[in-house]
Amino acid sequence: MLNVDILFKIGAMGILLIVLDKVLESSGKKDIAVITNIAGVVIILLTVIGLIANLFDSVKTMFML
Repeated sequence: MLNVDILFKIGAMGILLIVLDKVLESSGKKDIAVITNIAGVVIILLTVIGLIANLFDSVKTMFML
């Protein structure tokens, strides 16, 4: 069963990335904003990959593979 907390964490990370991007771009540091966006997307993707791994483990256990 999927926890709703994980979805809220992913959403919060996305909102934090948007705010950080706007602050850095308005201060004229576009290169740091791009690096921050890439790092944030990688962190979110790692979280999603962990969820997918748990899903495959659940399916594997359910069908006794």
